[in-house]
Amino acid sequence: MKTGLYGGSFNPIHLGHMQLSQALLDAHLIDEMWLLVSPQNPFKVNQKLLDDNARLELAQLAVRGIPNITVSDYEFHLPRPSYMVNTLEHLRQDYPEREFVLIIGADNWERFPHWYRYEEILAHHQVIVYPRTGCELKNLPEGITIADTPLIDISSTEIRENIKNPEYNGEGLCPTVWEEIKKRGYYRGNEE
Repeated sequence: MKTGLYGGSFNPIHLGHMQLSQALLDAHLIDEMWLLVSPQNPFKVNQKLLDDNARLELAQLAVRGIPNITVSDYEFHLPRPSYMVNTLEHLRQDYPEREFVLIIGADNWERFPHWYRYEEILAHHQVIVYPRTGCELKNLPEGITIADTPLIDISSTEIRENIKNPEYNGEGLCPTVWEEIKKRGYYRGNEE
C-alpha cells in the first residue's frame, strides 16, 4: 500500500489541497492520501494558526465521503515543532505494512536541503514534488518524482485575507468548510 503523506498547516484546507490529492490518486502515483495536519511547521514558527483541533475538524469536513483521502492528527502526538523526518520514522514503526511517500510542493523542494535531516528522508522514502507557480524543477536526484498535475493557484493565506472581506463568498473552499468557518467566525478574529 503506497500512502501519500501530504503535510501542512491546512490553515484552512482548500480546494487546491483536495484537487492535488485527487490528481495524485487518479495518476496512480499513490493508493491513498493522508492529509497530515501539522501542529507547527518549523518554517512557520511565527505564523498565527487556528487551533489545531479546529483545523483538523475543517479538514475532516472537506474529505468526508471522498474515498482514499484521510485526515490525520498523527503529528499532534509527537514532539513539536513537527520535523517530517521524525514523523516518517514513527510512521514506519507504527505502520510497517505501508510504503510512505512524501508529497511536497516545488516551493518546499527548493527549501528541502534546509529541512532537518533531509538526507534521511531521501534515503528511506520516495518523494513526489508537485508544481508551484514561480518554481522551476530541474536536476532532481533519483527517487524524486515530478507529479504531472495542474498548477493550482489557491492559497490559504489569500483565503484567510479574503474571509475578512464581507463580500467574500467562500471561493476556493469546500462548501461544508465555508459553512463551518462562517458559523464559528474563524479567521475573523473572533475564534472560539
